[in-house]
Amino acid sequence: MTVEHTGADVPVVIIGAGPVGVAAALLLARRGVRTVVLERHEDVYPLPRAVATDDEVRRILQAAGVGEEFAAIARPANGLRLLDARHRVMAEFRRTAHGRHGYPQTSMFDQPELERLLRHALARHPECELRGGVEVTAVGPDTTGPVRVTYRDDDGEHQVWAEAVLGCDGANSLTRDTVGAVWEDLHFEESWTVVDVRTDADVRCWEGVDQVCDPRHPATFMRVGEDRYRWEFRLRDGDEPVRELIAPWLAPSYDGDFEILRKTQYTFRARLADRWRSGRVFLLGDAAHLTPPFIGQGLCSGLRDAYNLTWKLARVLKQGGDERLLDTYESERKPHARHVIRLAVAMGWAMTGGQDGAAALRRGLLAAACRIPGLAAMAGRDLSPPLTAGPLVRRRLRGGLAGTHCPQPWVTAGGRRTRLDELLGDSFAVLTSADPWPSLSALADGLDVRAVPVADLGDDGTLAAWLRAGHADAVLLRPDRVVMDVVPAGGRDFTDPAGWASVLHTGRSPLPPPRPTLDNGLLRSAIR
Repeated sequence: MTVEHTGADVPVVIIGAGPVGVAAALLLARRGVRTVVLERHEDVYPLPRAVATDDEVRRILQAAGVGEEFAAIARPANGLRLLDARHRVMAEFRRTAHGRHGYPQTSMFDQPELERLLRHALARHPECELRGGVEVTAVGPDTTGPVRVTYRDDDGEHQVWAEAVLGCDGANSLTRDTVGAVWEDLHFEESWTVVDVRTDADVRCWEGVDQVCDPRHPATFMRVGEDRYRWEFRLRDGDEPVRELIAPWLAPSYDGDFEILRKTQYTFRARLADRWRSGRVFLLGDAAHLTPPFIGQGLCSGLRDAYNLTWKLARVLKQGGDERLLDTYESERKPHARHVIRLAVAMGWAMTGGQDGAAALRRGLLAAACRIPGLAAMAGRDLSPPLTAGPLVRRRLRGGLAGTHCPQPWVTAGGRRTRLDELLGDSFAVLTSADPWPSLSALADGLDVRAVPVADLGDDGTLAAWLRAGHADAVLLRPDRVVMDVVPAGGRDFTDPAGWASVLHTGRSPLPPPRPTLDNGLLRSAIR
């Protein structure tokens, strides 16, 4: 056995090089935090998995530095349709091509392609090291000091010590056992067949996702790429030929060939780990929650985990943030994940719903409800609810902007067009409806950020309208672009700066400061 260091050899070890683990490494690298990523597979895992994402997650990929590369492999989708057993439309939930985060609300993609571009980005960062072909055998001890991770490869057994460990190692997570977490069953478990097909046939599709709400033969269908399609069928007795399964989507006269890229059986489950952290060991993605795929939010939830945790962890490791900052990861993400899982389970029961008389009544009520004017439009809105109130979401009353995401329009700065987040950088930001007043400027200086009047950003009026609708004269944005605190309209002070200031700062000396992330030249141009 080789021991790499008696102390912390690296700030962060990430177990698992799927999209969640690699995205976490990239987000930490942008804040100057080194990582070692340990992965069992040498290459990208080829089995069919996620094929849909939303605009919030595309914004996260932008923050990870791969937004433009992902755009090249993504395909905007129209939304979701619910079909009856005869494939007649019961409801249609449209998704816009321009969501509040600056991207199409729904995009289709092939997960192996996403993983390849994430790994290529990882290789460009000297802060990141990927060790493939290794098996992690132990994580511990669970102490307040560095965490030991033991793994083995062809050369034997090794140990690496880290200030923090991120368990992105999937549903059968070893890290979850280390944390001492157990699954909470959210009461959905079904076996399905997933089929990926390539064909030049004229497949009937509407450039969105179809959910067939037939208790005998429930199915999901979507177009993934130019000639790539995904079908998911609940398993029945026997193994039906793929051609028979997909026949309802093909013209009766079609007798051409098609290529079955992958055909795999999955068990869709709804589960939530009862705890997500022990000391400096954290659970992310499928290690923390399992979401049925019916609303396309499984991978999305994992990437939200990475975005929520990494800026907090970087602040603790690099800028003297209080350890309590890390407590907010679970307190913010766990209720959010539970909400999304329940939405997915509700959609699953709408599709399958059993075969009793009550199930038929439920489907009838669903079809009737979907004909109510405006209901489909409401259901098609953002699936991601506001974060609950806590140390980093300060609100006096329910509602308002605190806990929601700031929209991301295109802005003009320095004579060029750019997305808002590219202008603001990776740190905190203050947006105001008017020129900053002295107390606001002093607070912004304390956070080492600028207070930026939205009128100077040259957007299409989105930001000013957003502030007016939220009855706010200024907002404090976290690095993940969630509104942390608000200056109410007509006021001069944030709701509760004392509540979050002590969490963001401690008296201890931080490690060397991270490299600057604000584009100060653009900001100066924007606020002249």
